[in-house]
Amino acid sequence: MMDALSVVSQLRDLASEPQNRDVIVQDQGCLPGLVLFLDHQNPEVLHATLQTLRYLAELSPNIPTMKNELGMMVSLENLIVREGLSIDTTALAQEVFNILSSPANPERERRKKPQFFINSTQKKAKSVTLHIQGLDSTDQRSLCEGALLKVKGVISFTFQMASKRCTVRIRSDLPTESLASAIAATKVLSAQQVVKNAAGEEVFIPLCPSEVEVQQNSALPDYLPEEEESPEKDVKRAISRTAAKEDSSGSWLNAAAGFLTKTFYW
Repeated sequence: MMDALSVVSQLRDLASEPQNRDVIVQDQGCLPGLVLFLDHQNPEVLHATLQTLRYLAELSPNIPTMKNELGMMVSLENLIVREGLSIDTTALAQEVFNILSSPANPERERRKKPQFFINSTQKKAKSVTLHIQGLDSTDQRSLCEGALLKVKGVISFTFQMASKRCTVRIRSDLPTESLASAIAATKVLSAQQVVKNAAGEEVFIPLCPSEVEVQQNSALPDYLPEEEESPEKDVKRAISRTAAKEDSSGSWLNAAAGFLTKTFYW
């Protein structure tokens, strides 16, 4: 059964894949639904919606359509001045608003790397791919999301449910074992790291949950520039994202649009 958070989380994961961004924006139901989610009271739904819009705005031809979507700019302006939101959410709303408001400059867009909003300290990031035992449903996914969001040093993550994978971007100084500790703390999930060996074959590396106390976030994590990637980027490239590609075929988007229609257009 779909709910607002699961719908927008799936859209965010799909939007993180460049080949899906045009499809999402052109869909008759998804973009209007995202605008409506900008007024949602759940901070997780709100933040995931802004992340989705930020991904979609990376494709410059999407920007005019997004800007002209009924209620988009007004809702973003309201968020920027809305009280009670985290600093991260306000900053992300401001960034999306600025991108959609800026005059079109194709040359600038071609040179621009995905930024999201940047912390004052730009440490290098690395990507880690985890195979998560027990990742069998949206309930377990939500449990895993909650565990990862609490770890200080986690930047972002994307799930591939079909293969029970999660690709996590983390600060370079965060031990991978900290991720295993956070996931193990759920009591129902466990994680192994996925890497490629010298023969190019995927292998699982056991991760021993760290005995060191995991530092926790008091708010959602920041996003770092994509160019701050570490040499571990080869590991990220090696992982197939079949789940996202299958989802982008249209069937899931149709279901999401149907959910949005039933929820907001009686």
